[in-house]
Amino acid sequence: MSAAKKSLEDRVAKLEQEVANLRTLATTMPPVKKDGWKQIVGSFAGDPAFLEAMAYGREWRESFRPKPRKARKVK
Repeated sequence: MSAAKKSLEDRVAKLEQEVANLRTLATTMPPVKKDGWKQIVGSFAGDPAFLEAMAYGREWRESFRPKPRKARKVK
C-alpha cells in the first residue's frame, strides 16, 4: 500500500470518528428553546456601553445613505 493511500485512509478514519463524536454530541444536547431570547430582552436597558454600541451602529448605517445634493446656483 502506498504512503499516500495509507495517509488518506487515516484521514478518512479520523473524519469518520469526528462525525460520530459530533452526532453523539448533537443527540445529547438539550433542545434549544424557541423563546429563549425573551429571557434577555431589556437586560441592557440603560447600559451606557449598549447605548454607545447602538450609536456606532446607527452612524455606520447612515454612512451608506446617499448624501443630499447641493442646489445649483442659477446665473
